[in-house]
Amino acid sequence: MDSRLEDVIGRILAETKTVAVVGLSDRPDRPSHDVARYLQKRGYRIIPVNPNVREVLGEPSYGSLAEIPGAVDLVDVFRKPEFVPGIASEAIRIGAKSFWMQEGIVSERARKELAAAGIPVVMDRCVKKELARRGR
Repeated sequence: MDSRLEDVIGRILAETKTVAVVGLSDRPDRPSHDVARYLQKRGYRIIPVNPNVREVLGEPSYGSLAEIPGAVDLVDVFRKPEFVPGIASEAIRIGAKSFWMQEGIVSERARKELAAAGIPVVMDRCVKKELARRGR
């Protein structure tokens, strides 16, 4: 892994307190649920973003990023790549500080749009694995 990406990941993980998890499932067997639970147990505030559920992990779920009251440090995406550019645009509009696409999710279009807005981006990485790798 290149050192620049390592620095970006380290900075995001250190500075983040609030994580909007887009596509968070209320099903415990889903990767999004596992990752969000891991984040929650490590002191991060998670905000579920899924219009199909009312609550996940004791937190109310929102239909979109725009519906979230208050600031979001990190937008963590568990959606198919074709949906990511729209999510990225919404992240820019709400003033998210950083943007993360989980493993298997890559969108150059979203990356370019976010970079142009000055928002750090991580693609195709698992936030849980990155935290665990750093002993957190």
